[in-house]
Amino acid sequence: MIKRIVKTILTIILCSTAFLAKAQLGYDYAQYDVGVAVGASSGVSTDVASVRNAPSLHFNFNYNSTPFVNYVFEMQVGRLKGGDSTKTAGGGREFENHFTAFLFRAQLQAGELFDYSQGGVGNAFKNFYVSTGIGYIVNHIVAKSADIRVAPGSTIPGDNNSQVPFIPARIGYEFKIFNDYNQPSVKVDIGYQYNFMFDDNLDGYSRVGSKKDVMGQLTLGVKFAIGGVTSYRKQINY
Repeated sequence: MIKRIVKTILTIILCSTAFLAKAQLGYDYAQYDVGVAVGASSGVSTDVASVRNAPSLHFNFNYNSTPFVNYVFEMQVGRLKGGDSTKTAGGGREFENHFTAFLFRAQLQAGELFDYSQGGVGNAFKNFYVSTGIGYIVNHIVAKSADIRVAPGSTIPGDNNSQVPFIPARIGYEFKIFNDYNQPSVKVDIGYQYNFMFDDNLDGYSRVGSKKDVMGQLTLGVKFAIGGVTSYRKQINY
């Protein structure tokens, strides 16, 4: 009798465990990602007449509080160049900046805010995100032309080496690729980021315009889940 009761209890436990395991299929995700991205400057506003596209390389580490709430620590290295010393437009100013930037962003994806279980447009829309935080950029101006408006013997206003905090504002979309357990294991990220500088030395010139410098970046990156698997309150993939 006792053996029969024990067998019955064990059977119930095993069946319950199997049911819960199956029920959790599609709910698990990794809390940590590492990623790399390439970027190109776009929509840059400085003290020169025009800014040419220049590349940057980004490395990031991500903590995923949920699949749709992410905290991103990132390092960027890249170049920024613009102007034309042969033209009078923009005062004949020209520059090239080799920069390193460090930033922290909080990122909110739409899937955190609504029910996407019906699939269709809602399921596709869940991966759109907005993000902002704080950043710090180290600028090193490696080339800078003379300003034709500066009198001979005078110095060009601006620092060739500066360290400036900035506010990143970003929108984007994250394509999630799922493994055999329906966990998002690879993520392809497309985004546009606007960096609002707290200073006017991104191009090595200062006090020329009335506004602080701004740098826009178009980026394409990939992230890989590296562990810390946990469960979400609802199914991630539909």
